[in-house]
Amino acid sequence: QVQLVESGGGLVQAGGSLRLSCAASGSIFSISAMGWYRQAPGKQRELVAAISTSGRTNYADSVKGRFTISRDNTKDTAYLQMNSLKPEDTAAYYCNAAGPYRTYWGQGTQVTVSS
Repeated sequence: QVQLVESGGGLVQAGGSLRLSCAASGSIFSISAMGWYRQAPGKQRELVAAISTSGRTNYADSVKGRFTISRDNTKDTAYLQMNSLKPEDTAAYYCNAAGPYRTYWGQGTQVTVSS
């Protein structure tokens, strides 16, 4: 079992920055890839960024060049650095971790970008 706890969301003006954190606990040795998803009201949850155990990353086209995902294995924590935020980035952001039998989700943290 893996538990994920996100933090770092909040209200920010367009053009600003936020850094999200995802702390993993439990059977962390079983975690392979980790990722960040987001879900805006009335829309499906979508992948924002993902990172493998080796550090390989991939991003949604809408956030490339603005967001950076990273992983600190010592702290068992994943991060999402969000720069040049836009109002369309407004969503609940969820951390995800891939385990051997299932994926795990955090509770979500709200990011709101004002104009």
